[in-house]
Amino acid sequence: MSNVTNYEAPGLIKQNNSEYYTGEFTQAGSGTTTQTVNWPSNLTPLIWTDGSTQQAVDNYDVYIDNVLQYGQSPYVLTDSLATTLANTNDPASTSQVLTITTSTLVATGSLVTVRLKNTSIWDNYKNYQYVTLKDIVNNFMLAYVGTDMIITRAKRSDVIFHAKRGLQEFNYDTLRSVNIQELTIPANLSLPLPQDYVNYVQLAYTDDMGVRHIIYNTKLTVNPTAPLIQDDQGIPTQDQYGNNIESQQAIINDRWRNANQNNLTGQAATQEMTNASVYDWYWWKNVYGQRYGLQPENSQKNGWFTVDNRRGVFAFSGNLSGRLITLEYISDGLAYNIDSRVPKMAEDALYAHIMYSMIANRPAVPEYLVQRYKRDRYAKLRNAKIRLSNIKMEDFTQVMRGKSKWIKH
Repeated sequence: MSNVTNYEAPGLIKQNNSEYYTGEFTQAGSGTTTQTVNWPSNLTPLIWTDGSTQQAVDNYDVYIDNVLQYGQSPYVLTDSLATTLANTNDPASTSQVLTITTSTLVATGSLVTVRLKNTSIWDNYKNYQYVTLKDIVNNFMLAYVGTDMIITRAKRSDVIFHAKRGLQEFNYDTLRSVNIQELTIPANLSLPLPQDYVNYVQLAYTDDMGVRHIIYNTKLTVNPTAPLIQDDQGIPTQDQYGNNIESQQAIINDRWRNANQNNLTGQAATQEMTNASVYDWYWWKNVYGQRYGLQPENSQKNGWFTVDNRRGVFAFSGNLSGRLITLEYISDGLAYNIDSRVPKMAEDALYAHIMYSMIANRPAVPEYLVQRYKRDRYAKLRNAKIRLSNIKMEDFTQVMRGKSKWIKH
């Protein structure tokens, strides 16, 4: 009887239910003042700041017998974290050892628990719908490169390059991974562009009920890229190095901030409408006809914004000061590290993109093969767009029901 090797891949889920839902690891006390915790590699890695007390950037808490112990008596803690990466190409080889030192010994009957904070647990909840870019590269090298393959040899660095470029392109049009920041507009009516910002999707302010009101990008004003300082003859002035001297703040921006929005929207002020009627002289003089020929861009009261590329900020109209807004924008998916995540619904499309990009740059590959993989990339990218559009039958049903409404005049 021959021996049969089982090549079946293990399951993708590595965490038990407790680890997934609570993000914690528990062990018995050592009976000493030193507790050594080997943090499971299948959980979100720990983040630790050097110091005797827990810092805001740490993503975990330590409990002894279900009591939070930082600054708590009798166990006044100090801790340290050692992280070892045995294989840079294998995230599973990462090991973390958390050493916890207490002022008094922890009995063997006590339970020492290291628990992730909420933000890290939330990241853990949504992990399964994504595959990391590092896994994409590893899988491509395993399945698409080798003897009897179209690509017999490939540098890992080339695969990483095309994977990153594919992820960037997908983020712009296909993945549409929208980041949403909640911000309050300050008195200076400016908010800096997010650190990983590529382009905005939508800006809106929220009212007291949490309902969004879209803020529109306007062409009514501009943000000068070079607000020059001039002399009496109108000639720009220069510094000692011969460079034009620029003003810190453009005059146009000041005027826009202080503009009366009612003069732009045609909306009558409350005091103008007091005891007014269409037959009243006050109406005819102050209100009637103001909105004739008004453009849709102007006939709204939600406010406006512009992108000031000189200062790297969003600039808002004066009526939005103090408003709570949501800023929706897209990034390129590569802002932080190679472990950028790809939705599993677009995984096959990214393989097709890497394959096409690799063979398109090889002169020995026949043109009919290049065109074949180009069509394959296009088809799989289209499938990914359809899947990620997330349109359900219930959405179509609601639209069709809306078509049956009677329009009454």
